[in-house]
Amino acid sequence: QVQLVESGGGLGQAGGSLRLSCAVSGRIDSWYTMAWFRQAPGKEREFVANIVWSGGSKYYADSVKGRFTISRDDAKNLVYLQMNNLKPEDTAVYYCAADRSLVAAMTEYAYHYWGQGTQVTVPS
Repeated sequence: QVQLVESGGGLGQAGGSLRLSCAVSGRIDSWYTMAWFRQAPGKEREFVANIVWSGGSKYYADSVKGRFTISRDDAKNLVYLQMNNLKPEDTAVYYCAADRSLVAAMTEYAYHYWGQGTQVTVPS
């Protein structure tokens, strides 16, 4: 069983930065892919970024490419989402997700483990 707990959300500023963290507990090995998704009010949950635990391959949604960076800390079992140059359209609940697969899927249905989410708000 894998447990995920997000933190680091809050009120950001347009053009500013926030860093989200996802604390991972349970059995994580090199076969896992970790991901961030987000859901804005009235919209479907969408892919943001993912990283394969082994090797570190990373993928990003076009909307965040060049602004957001996903990374992991093996020693601390943490996954980060560094968000720079924030925009009002980044306002959403951000979720950490995990799946024991090297496919690095970009669809939420591929992920079996989810955190509770953390709110990020960027006023216009």
